Amino acid sequence: MERLFSYGTLQLAQVQLDTFGRLLEGQADTLKGYVVGEVEITDAAVLKSSGQRFHPALIKTGLATDTVTGTIFTITLEELANADSYEVDDYIRIEESFSNGIDAWVYVAKS
Repeated sequence: MERLFSYGTLQLAQVQLDTFGRLLEGQADTLKGYVVGEVEITDAAVLKSSGQRFHPALIKTGLATDTVTGTIFTITLEELANADSYEVDDYIRIEESFSNGIDAWVYVAKS
C-alpha cells in the first residue's frame, strides 16, 4: 500500500469518486517547511471534477514555522497512478516525512 498526503482537491468527495472510484479514508497530519500557493487549472476533466479553476499547490520554504495541514490516505499503487493522472503538469510527486513520523507521497508545485 502507498500513502498519499492531500491538502487540496483530492480531499473532495467528487474528486475521490472520479479519480479512485471510491471515497478514501485517512488521518490528519501536518507537513512542515511548506506554504500553500495556487496554480490555475486548464485541464477540462480536472476542472469538471473539482469545480475549481485554481488549485492549491505546495511551495517549499524550508522554514519549520511554515506548516500545511491535510490528510494522509492509504491507497493502492494503481490508485497512486490514477492520482498522477489527475494532477496536472504544474505538480510533481515527491516523498516527504510528516509530523507523526510517517513518510508519504505529496504533490508540490514544480517551480
